[in-house]
Amino acid sequence: MTPLPAALGGGELVAWRLEQATFRAAWDSGEGAYRVGGHWNSRGLRAVYCSIDPATAILEVAVHKGFKALDTVPHVLTAVTITEPSSVHIVESAAVPNPNWLRPGIPSAGQQAFGDALLVRHKFVLIPSAVSTYSWSLIFVGTTAAGAYALRSQEPFALDTSLHPPRNP
Repeated sequence: MTPLPAALGGGELVAWRLEQATFRAAWDSGEGAYRVGGHWNSRGLRAVYCSIDPATAILEVAVHKGFKALDTVPHVLTAVTITEPSSVHIVESAAVPNPNWLRPGIPSAGQQAFGDALLVRHKFVLIPSAVSTYSWSLIFVGTTAAGAYALRSQEPFALDTSLHPPRNP
């Protein structure tokens, strides 16, 4: 269950990830982003991408892998508690130099450099999601943010099968 926002009685900041079950133990290694780069990091930086709601975490993965992969390859939904919420740096849309960076697409070198600089300066970066305009991505480097987050839970993910229906002949 998604924790309630503070205004409704909730009190903690939880981030969410969806990954293949085979990588569950290394969820905070940033290995994928390290190997190929990401929306907000260049190759060689171990950025860990999360969302602050589980639906956006699922959507972020579905955009890249497709619903077929989420239906046929075991995945886990990981919840992470941010134990030092004061260390989260919020990037508002207006602070992003190029508004196109907040849209889906191939990241530019400038975009990745912007993200790299943020991740070097801050334990956590909260930035608008490119796939869901009204959602947020939370990004961090595990070694930089060590001690400021804790694994809350990991559970098997089950895709609603209607998102990957059979093909009609």
